[in-house]
Amino acid sequence: MKKDLEALITQALDNINNDRQVTEDLLNGLREYMVVSQDRYSDSGPVAAKFVETLQRSNEQLVKLATLVYKKDNTKNTTEFSEDDKSQLFDIINKE
Repeated sequence: MKKDLEALITQALDNINNDRQVTEDLLNGLREYMVVSQDRYSDSGPVAAKFVETLQRSNEQLVKLATLVYKKDNTKNTTEFSEDDKSQLFDIINKE
């Protein structure tokens, strides 16, 4: 199970990085296209906005992934009881 999670995290990071690279390349190409003439801004502005949105979603994915990894690592090193642990201990105490 641990290897599966690590493989999924690695795959997600690879996908995010690849998507970011492609989007940045496309955005750079669009930027070069728009520099030629002011008239191109009206045609290309919405496309540029979509590319920036893609990068924004990529940032959000990275934050979510980092949060998941942090939570996963944090649960290993914590001395606090989860709600399930507390419930089980309470049940054990009540039985005795």
